[in-house]
Amino acid sequence: MVQITLPDGSQREYPGPVSVSDVAHSIGAGLGRAALGGRVSVEGSQTNLVDTSYVIECDAKLAIVTAKDADGLDLIRHSTAHLLAYAVKSLFPDAQVTIGPVIENGFYYDFSYKRPFTPEDLEAIEKKMTEIVRRNEPVTREEWLRDDAVAYFNGIGEHYKAEIIASIPSNEPISLYREGDFIDLCRGPHVPSTGHLKVFKLMKVAGAYWRGDSKNEMLQRIYGTAWASKDDQSNYLTMLEEAERRDHRKLGRELDFFHFQDEAPGLIFWHPKGWTLWQQVEQYMRAVYRDNGYQEVKAPQILDLSLWKKTGHWDNYAENMFTTESENRTYGLKPMNCPGHVQIFNSGLHSYRELPIRYGEFGQCHRNEPSGSLHGMMRVRGFTQDDGHIFCTEDQLQEECVAFTALLQKVYADFGFTEILYKVATRPEKRIGSDEVWDKAEQALMDSLNHTQCQYEVSPGEGAFYGPKIEYTLKDAIGRHWQCGTIQVDFSMPQRLGAEYVDQADQRQTPVMLHRAILGSFERFIGMLIENHAGAMPAWLSPEHVVVCCISEPSAEYAGEIVQRLKKQGFRATSDLRAEKITRKIREHSMQKIPYILVVGEKEREAGSVAVRGRGGVDLGVMSLDGFSVLLQNEINARA
Repeated sequence: MVQITLPDGSQREYPGPVSVSDVAHSIGAGLGRAALGGRVSVEGSQTNLVDTSYVIECDAKLAIVTAKDADGLDLIRHSTAHLLAYAVKSLFPDAQVTIGPVIENGFYYDFSYKRPFTPEDLEAIEKKMTEIVRRNEPVTREEWLRDDAVAYFNGIGEHYKAEIIASIPSNEPISLYREGDFIDLCRGPHVPSTGHLKVFKLMKVAGAYWRGDSKNEMLQRIYGTAWASKDDQSNYLTMLEEAERRDHRKLGRELDFFHFQDEAPGLIFWHPKGWTLWQQVEQYMRAVYRDNGYQEVKAPQILDLSLWKKTGHWDNYAENMFTTESENRTYGLKPMNCPGHVQIFNSGLHSYRELPIRYGEFGQCHRNEPSGSLHGMMRVRGFTQDDGHIFCTEDQLQEECVAFTALLQKVYADFGFTEILYKVATRPEKRIGSDEVWDKAEQALMDSLNHTQCQYEVSPGEGAFYGPKIEYTLKDAIGRHWQCGTIQVDFSMPQRLGAEYVDQADQRQTPVMLHRAILGSFERFIGMLIENHAGAMPAWLSPEHVVVCCISEPSAEYAGEIVQRLKKQGFRATSDLRAEKITRKIREHSMQKIPYILVVGEKEREAGSVAVRGRGGVDLGVMSLDGFSVLLQNEINARA
């Protein structure tokens, strides 16, 4: 007898080995039809995601996976990637298939083919995929010997696939999945038949090097998305359209904030309006430093390579660092600010009474990111961090982490972000420091989040090489997630660089170092702000608060006077005195997403008033300039 325990604790007995599909059908015909896979665990072993054809031979726990589950959606996407490859091979027999994994919101598959795929090709491929789905062909798993699989794929001209299989140890079984006359290498699992793959769309074609190496052949990567329901896919595609409308690169050009050019890859040319926005963010963060016990510092841009070797950065990060030479010495252009802050701490001997010492810097860093990974302001080679480092005792560690999380929550709320996701990233395989030190550091971070009652996930192996971290991820106006802030516990770097303080017993001790950032990269955060607000920045951040437009020549002088009075009150105001129709002026400035447009003519000049239009074409009527100033100042103060 085989006893199966279901998630609700109920148990079912079967006379012998039983498949996941058989269990699902025995529970109900509807569940049997909906089953895509199963999560199986035998006592003493981990839970495995398996096909519905998987046979359970001993007592086990089983959860049936359907399209409603996250695992079910992954199964759909993984299987749709194989469906894509099947369709491509049907239409383009000379194409070679390589790899096709699941990614966020979809999948891709890389192909080698003699000519570029066209939009018409994608349309034909998608049509073929739909045809295969209608045939509802079974998807079955087979196990082959490695050498037999290599010979088979070489024999049908699939040399990339044969190369992948040849790299697998000879004693490991090779699992292949067959649907119709198409067979592909895969660990699986997959949906039981193609009929379960009803909602998908091919999105685009891009280039990708074989095995990610620029020395290899450039392949063609077809991206797609797949969902459990048409509504889910429709919502996703609507979100993509909205994301495209909000793209910071597009808005940056339209609003005259910044630009990029080939002579400076991964670096930004800031225009006056964009730099004004930058300054508002920086001045706000400078006040945050001042009001929360941070001392602002500034460390050098380049440091001798010997220092980067001491910290461990050279051993763990060399490929991402720019270097330069002078007088037979090699220097590293800083990719991060921490070593410089340790040198500032080390410039004097500190007592335990001075701790915690908090340094903050708007530190410009450079990282040699691959050109293919550069993406507007979101991934650049030169960036500025709102970087800070806290030197404290081990006893102060949790209190500092708790205080930092509370501060970060307030800052994000001021910028319009109220939904935060928390992750604790633990020790990576490549790291420095003892396990005992890592145990202490990881526990301190988890305890700090527990203290503030923040729900968090653990991300095993994703910490920095010198210490674990909390990652703070924001959700924007259209539901996208952005990882921004971080706090990292570091017992190793202060010791490596000789940081010390004098304790109560007059003994030298090594402080704990907390690496922390709230915004992270200014560039990336401003890009997020632009997209979150679709370029319509809140008044306190807007490069221009108000533009004053005259209706005719006689009212131009009055418009200029209004601008000067607003500037004296600290507002960012400009005028439009062109001999253009007022409707055109309003339309043009509305497209620039300026919070307020003041219209003045002879009537307003005589009454000493202004006609106010809010963003979005809202007519706020005629009011005194003082009344408008109070309205604008209140909005700025509220950071609404």
